[in-house]
This record gives sequence, C-alpha cells and structure tokens, in this order.
Amino acid sequence: MLFSSSVRILRNREDAEDVVQDVFIKGFQKIDQVKEGVSLGAWFRRIAVNASLDLIRKQKNMIWAEETNVLEKEYEDIEIDEDSSGITVDLVKACINELKEKYRIVLVLYMIEDYNHREISEHLNIKESTVRNQYKRGKNQLLKLIQNKSKHELKRIFPASQGSV
Repeated sequence: MLFSSSVRILRNREDAEDVVQDVFIKGFQKIDQVKEGVSLGAWFRRIAVNASLDLIRKQKNMIWAEETNVLEKEYEDIEIDEDSSGITVDLVKACINELKEKYRIVLVLYMIEDYNHREISEHLNIKESTVRNQYKRGKNQLLKLIQNKSKHELKRIFPASQGSV
C-alpha cells in the first residue's frame, strides 16, 4: 500500500522503495504519536505521501504556478466514447504518466489516494483554487490522451480493410 502510493506519485520504483524504507523508520520512531482510533495503515500512508512529495520538491525544486486572477475559458468536460473496448488499466496508467507533473500529482492524490482539494492544497502549499484548476485541467488532458490512445490502439488491432467485402 505504501509502495503503491509512493510509486504513483514518484513514477520511479527505486525512489519509491527508498521512501517506503524511510517511512517505516520515521513511523516506528514516532508511533507513540498515533492517536487512538486512527488506522495505523492510513497514518503510514499519509507519511508516505508526504515523504514522496518532499522528495519531488527536493529533486526538482518544483514551482507550482499560482493561477489566481487569470480569466480563462472553461474546459468542457470530455466524455469517453461509448465504445471503450480499447481502454485498459495499462493504457490509463500510461496516460497518467504522460501528464505534466503538477497535473499528475493532483490527479493521483485526488482520484487514487482519495485526498480532497483542501488536503492537497495543504500538502502542496498552494491555494485550493489552484488545486481545483489543476485537477480539472489534468482530468481533461487525461481524458483526451485516453481517447487518442484508445482510438490508435483500436486502429492497430482492427486495421481498416483494404477492399470491399
């Protein structure tokens, strides 16, 4: 569970393994701080997410663009075609990994790790409105990628016939 959370954020198996090892060390050193009634697994997962985000900040000195006072056209929600036979879990994972880092992290935290916008804004030290904008943009980009790749995959699997039947 900890490794999966870290690898989704970091996109690097070795870094995720290092984070998980550090999380267990930190967690067991501070296990006396766990409040009664709190799930130990959830507590460790939160440490893993924080440690993963800290590592990203260290490695990239990531700067999150503040998107306040910017007027922009609202993205229309994109829907996946009814025929989704070309969509697989691996395709979705690959598309998530192609997103810009700021969108990918927000999507992973919100959709997979089940954090809300306020919690994400606190973890990333950005405004909640920025998280909402990045989530919406990331979701739309993800859906476009999935549509494009699933259509390409279907064409590869079922090429158009060369002649009339």
